[in-house]
Amino acid sequence: MKVSLSWLKAYLKTEAGAAEIAGRLTSIGLEVEEIIDNASKLTPFIIGEIVAKDRHPNADRLNVLSVSTGTEKLQIVCGAPNCYVGMKSVLARPGDVIPLYNEKLEKGVIRGVESMGMLCSEKELGLSEDHEGIIDLKTDLPAGTPAAQAFGADAVIDINVTPNRPDCLGVKGIARDLAATGIGVFVNVPAEEIAGSFKSPVSVKIEDKACAQFLGRYIRGVKNGPSPKWMQERLIAAGLRPISALVDVTNYLTLCDCRPLHVFDADRIAGGLVVRAAADGEKLLALDDKEYTLATGQLVIADDSGVQSIAGVMGGIPTACRAETTNVFLESAYFDPISVAATGRDLNIVSDARARFERGVDPASCARGLLDATRLILDICGGEASEVVSAGAEPEGRRDIAFDFDLVSRRCGMDIPKAEQAAVLKKLGFSVKKNIVSVPSWRMHDVAQPVDLVEEIVRIYGTEHIPALTMRPESLPTGILLPHQKREVAVRRCLADRGLNQAITYSFTDSRLARRFGSKGIRVANPIASDLDEMRPSLIPGLLAAVKRNQDRGIKDVRLFEVGPEFLSHAPGDQRLVACGVRAGDCMPRHWLAQARAVDAYDAKADAAAALAAVEAPQAQVYADAPAWYHPGRAGSMKLGKNALAYFGELHPLVLKDFDIKTPVVAFEVYLDNVPASKPKSKLQKALKLSPFLPVTRDFAFVVDKDVPAEKLLSCIRSVNKDLIADVSVFDVYAGDKLPADKKQLAVQVVIQPADKTMTDDEINALATQIINLAAKNTGAALRSA
Repeated sequence: MKVSLSWLKAYLKTEAGAAEIAGRLTSIGLEVEEIIDNASKLTPFIIGEIVAKDRHPNADRLNVLSVSTGTEKLQIVCGAPNCYVGMKSVLARPGDVIPLYNEKLEKGVIRGVESMGMLCSEKELGLSEDHEGIIDLKTDLPAGTPAAQAFGADAVIDINVTPNRPDCLGVKGIARDLAATGIGVFVNVPAEEIAGSFKSPVSVKIEDKACAQFLGRYIRGVKNGPSPKWMQERLIAAGLRPISALVDVTNYLTLCDCRPLHVFDADRIAGGLVVRAAADGEKLLALDDKEYTLATGQLVIADDSGVQSIAGVMGGIPTACRAETTNVFLESAYFDPISVAATGRDLNIVSDARARFERGVDPASCARGLLDATRLILDICGGEASEVVSAGAEPEGRRDIAFDFDLVSRRCGMDIPKAEQAAVLKKLGFSVKKNIVSVPSWRMHDVAQPVDLVEEIVRIYGTEHIPALTMRPESLPTGILLPHQKREVAVRRCLADRGLNQAITYSFTDSRLARRFGSKGIRVANPIASDLDEMRPSLIPGLLAAVKRNQDRGIKDVRLFEVGPEFLSHAPGDQRLVACGVRAGDCMPRHWLAQARAVDAYDAKADAAAALAAVEAPQAQVYADAPAWYHPGRAGSMKLGKNALAYFGELHPLVLKDFDIKTPVVAFEVYLDNVPASKPKSKLQKALKLSPFLPVTRDFAFVVDKDVPAEKLLSCIRSVNKDLIADVSVFDVYAGDKLPADKKQLAVQVVIQPADKTMTDDEINALATQIINLAAKNTGAALRSA
């Protein structure tokens, strides 16, 4: 939100300068991004007065001027059609930098005549888009005076208004907050009623509940033209281009009062106006010169011939005001914020009106907005106003909160007398009767409970008054982590130790991408962006988007993880905590001793296993099944019975295609809520028992059917004798022409660790026979002969 200092001071009586005001704004939560000093643009330029004018000898459209600087006269060649003797304008001399071109002006020869400078247009100085002629300064200041004095060049304050403060998207709202701090006095200009002299020929009607109130007024006999210079200057300072008086009035009040309005060319309206839902396929050529195809349910304002405006978002060209417009219909309405946000998002339209309606304008501002706009139009354009026509009713615009004034002390440690707290609230527009605080209509959207009032009091009173506490380290409170918090800490440390970088992504995702990940259809009513319109069913989409951003910036090897919730349904709290990670590129940096290897499903499996070990999960069985977003045959799961603890593997190529990722990516998802609670540990740790006897290894080459998982064979071998068999692992897999097409060979190493004696060969052979027999019985495995 950009506002010029002079505009702000129209509603804030203060002697404070731009820097002091900016500091105060930041201290109360309205962070100032920048102070734009327009006077600095005019620093090198002076007022020049034309004292003589002659035709250029070699060009019909050029003049040779003699321009006084107050101390000397310069010869300047000028092509502006509006120059005349006695005219004062802005003079740029050789060496001055022209803002439009960002280049130093040099002496020149134009058609054989030397030119020692130039007289500037507003566009060349960056003041506006006007370049029809040079600036005509209507001033009594003498030649040679700095040009900034003639303009009253104004500082512009650029404020970062947070989404919860729609009232501060208006100059008056900012002035009111500043006045509450004591830096000045809020100037609230009362409005005089304007009686209508005839009935409006245009009627209004509401057919959709997304519009609570619609007020309108017909004004006939207007003369459209440029808006006054003071209004143009304020609009330009705010970043808007002046268009015409009628349009500028509505834009001005949008920025001044946070009250979006729209003005129709009344002669182009067929019949009356109705607020209704659009029919699928209806079209409108909007004011941005783009044609929009509307969808069912989008809120519009229509006449008998069709849609004329997208309600709360943008008007249409068919009923737009033109230079020849003489009769207008002024609209002031209240539209539902969610409806406006959804329509604007779906149509990808960004406008000042949408920005305010979707955050929430003052529900009681329709009548005042219509009155102020009527007054400005009559004053600037003339004409005669009709009686007000209306539909609907003003929405509920007040809220009472029972407030304990001691809450400020309990929450913030600030001992502020009750009278001072009440005074702060009253300056902000709240009314206070004993312990009941009534919220003004313009703060209905963000003040709803006692803690909100605490915030208002503290930010205005000054956060610098919050007492500092000096505590000895041993007296600092120590937090007690809950079991799920301990798991989060453990798994984060584990994954960071494994070389993954922690990421924090949005809890929202694109509904089109969510379908790939078992979308639960949990749509966001008022999303912050069109591609963040659904609560995420998985953490993988956010991490894949981060992978894509990194790879686009030349980072090939990406290792990321996140611990956060996945959302399962619309029910509050129906979510699960997941540790999710992705790897892309090579599994390790290039090294002279080893060849680089691309990441694969086993890297993801190792990450998942490490995360489960970090949270002390029981030993899980590994299976070859995984959700549809994983690559078939290159993914798996870790389960306790039917309880899935984790999924891992390479992601499906179609998923990667959706994110425009060209390289394979592996991922894992560990469902921390599914991990059984570990048994409480004894304070006394059991001593580690080590066997004094050497372990014995035996290798087996089993031939099994190709569809038999290796884990099934390993589990079978472990179960033969858990006291003696310390470890079982596969060290080779073979499937080739020396075996039948439906068979494979699994080479297994078994580590036998005796605990109380050295085993004899007969005992070892007996155990090997048990292994072979049980493997044959449970998996169909046969020992391969040499």
